[in-house]
Parts: sequence; C-alpha cells; structure tokens
Amino acid sequence: MSNLDRRPVPSLCGGRGFVAAEPVRELLSPRKVQLGGSTEVRRLLPNLGRRMVGAWAFVDHYGPDDIADEPGMQVAPHPHMGLQTVSWLHQGEVLHRDSTGSLATIRPRELGLMTSGRAISHSEESPRSHARFLHGAQLWVALPDAHRHTEPHFQHHADLPRVTAPGLTATVILGELDGAASPGTTYTPLVGADLTLAHGAQVSVPLDPDFEYAVLSMSGEAHVDGVPLLPGSMLYLGCGRTELPLRAESDAGLMLLGGEPFEEELVMFWNWIGRSQEEIAQAREDWMNGTRFGEVKGYDGAPIPAPELPATRLKPRGRTR
Repeated sequence: MSNLDRRPVPSLCGGRGFVAAEPVRELLSPRKVQLGGSTEVRRLLPNLGRRMVGAWAFVDHYGPDDIADEPGMQVAPHPHMGLQTVSWLHQGEVLHRDSTGSLATIRPRELGLMTSGRAISHSEESPRSHARFLHGAQLWVALPDAHRHTEPHFQHHADLPRVTAPGLTATVILGELDGAASPGTTYTPLVGADLTLAHGAQVSVPLDPDFEYAVLSMSGEAHVDGVPLLPGSMLYLGCGRTELPLRAESDAGLMLLGGEPFEEELVMFWNWIGRSQEEIAQAREDWMNGTRFGEVKGYDGAPIPAPELPATRLKPRGRTR
C-alpha cells in the first residue's frame, strides 16, 4: 500500500478543530494517481478539503481493471511507519510480502492488516496467475502516539463477521458495527465495514453519534442520506448521527469508514506518518541507507527510492486545508 507519487505533497492533519460536529453531506472528488504496473487509483484521502475521517488517513479506490493480459498491481518494496495499512478487495488477489517475513495472498473480502509501528517495508503484487479483474481499496489508519512505535506485525483474517438486514450484507472489516466485532487489531475507536446492497434495498445502518463518518462508493449506484453516490466518490458525513439511511438504485457496494475524531496533529509525507519534520527526515535517511525498515525477501526487484523532501518545513496542524 504505497503512495508512488514522486512529488508527494505533505499532508498536515489531525486535531479536532476542523471536525464537523454535526451531520453534513460533503462530497469528495478523487484525484487520479498511478500505483504501478497497469493500476490507476482514485485517491479520496487525503483530499484538498478533507484530510482524515477518524483515524482513517488515506483512501485509494481502484478498478475494476481488466488485467487478463496485464501484470496487474506491481508495487516494489517500500517503507511505512506510524500507521496501519488495510487491503480490501472486491475482485482479484494481492500477494503481500513484508520485512517481518509475512507472506499472504489476500482475496476478496478478506482483511489484510499490516501494522507498521516504528518501521516496516512490504511489497504488493498481483500473482503471476491471477483473476481477470482487479478491484479494491487501499487504506491507512494513523496510529496514536502511545502505539506508533510498536513492533511491526501483519494479520490476515479470511473469515470476518457479518451483519444482515433485508437487502443488506455488512462485513465488519475493523472495529464494531451493530454488535459484530472484527478480529483485526485497532488502536483507536473506529469502524470500517463493507456494505453490499441489493437493487431496491432501503435500509438504515446504526451509527455512533460520537464518531465522524464517510462512505466510499465501490460499485453500482446508491443514495446515502439522500445523496446519490457513484463509484470512486466519497461522501463525508460529519458527526452526530445515530443512523444512516441507504437506498440502492442498483446492486451496489459501499465502504463505511468512521471513528472518534483523531485528536493528535500529524505530518504525513510519502509513506510515513510522523509528528515532526525531523522524524520524516530521519525515516527517509534510514530507508535510503537500508537500515531500520528491514528487507522484503522473495520479491524480484529493487525497492522504491524515497522522494526528496520539500524545501518548506513540515509542521503538523489541522484536519482540513
């Protein structure tokens, strides 16, 4: 799960000052970014107007891409710190390798959860023999200060709990929804759920009024709190909601992301989340020198070099620009 932009813009985010304390309907438009191989992603977070949703700090949506005659996703080893990565698929497979020795093939609606802690590196690629279509989302969760230096580790959960209602199946990716709890480890109060809606379904999903929420459209057409949402777009919903009404105009797939507003202020640059310019600069030096982030064994290729730091000093501040 990498930001492969060779000229990344620092994202200065976190803090409660810009959280919408009441329900809102803020449509976020994506920015297109090349992820490697033949994969182009639609980046929803960080966004020009919205940097975080709870502890969710990075959201990419990609596909469905026809990769029958293509290599598909090919992301060479790259580093992470201060965050968790979440791999979520609707179609295809992603082969994960990391510097702790983990090796796993992640398939549709299975959770691949990597906690970088103080430092980790990993690669992601479509297997040589892969399905025709690749479709999914890649997300990051910022780690709070008390846990951001933890030992790196990887979890793969193929069997996740589900919540059902007429016309709705909700798979709980992280956190808890309507009493069903994911086995994935979390470090802040949050929720991530995959919502599958049948054509014509009208249903309300229970929410925590202390959380802020957003909904990412994966496929089909659905109305979220009365707002039509098409694939590759995301609706920010603010706080103060106890339920979320949904109506499906076709078979549709959504991702519900939410969490307690993230109080700490952050600096996010390339594939790192820190708290200061000095931390980011040290991470870059360590990666380029081959120290701290370990080695991804078994990947056929060189790691990705880090981009240059911007000339302007990085300072943590609020959640919106």
